[in-house]
Amino acid sequence: MAGALLHPPKAVSLEEVVQVALERGYTAQGEMFSASDVAKLAEEVFPCQAELLSGGLEGQNRERILQHLLAGLPLLIPYDEDSNHEPCLRRGYKAHWAVVSGALLGLKGDSRLPACQEDAEMPGLFHATPPCAPLPPGAVTETYLLSKQGKSCRYQLWDYRRVQESNAQLTDFSPRRAADGKVYVVPAGGVREGLCGRAVLLHPLPAWEPLEA
Repeated sequence: MAGALLHPPKAVSLEEVVQVALERGYTAQGEMFSASDVAKLAEEVFPCQAELLSGGLEGQNRERILQHLLAGLPLLIPYDEDSNHEPCLRRGYKAHWAVVSGALLGLKGDSRLPACQEDAEMPGLFHATPPCAPLPPGAVTETYLLSKQGKSCRYQLWDYRRVQESNAQLTDFSPRRAADGKVYVVPAGGVREGLCGRAVLLHPLPAWEPLEA
């Protein structure tokens, strides 16, 4: 889903992505417990550069993520998935990946983002047009992420804090999975090392141009 948002020159099927992941030893059952492996896989199957964030989704990483989304670019965030696909806190037992493709920002009444166009039908709703200037300090009062999990039929708006909290507590491998008799690829250091506080930003590569003869 994230790769399609980069508008690759040719479609890449899910089967192709899984096959490469299997061949590289990143997965055994389709699981991906390493953000580093997800970044490497993305760079191999799509024309993109993957930027791996660590240390959580707050502070400078928060600003980096919002600027990335305002530029119209997708990112991947691991989190614990609840029954309705929204973030929850299960210590990593329900760890999944979500594609985030946009943000809904609540701004102070006197704040405006540069290069924004007011919606023709909804006064007070503004659409950002990439590229966007940095967000004014203190202007944002609420943040929601436009997110989708692979099993969901639609995008959802998730409160940024809930996503951050879910991402920050991915520490343990599910005992149920550990006892199901299947083999899983888990990085050294476990789920905590592979997923906790991590995210992957995807950047499209510059348009390829053939060399002149």
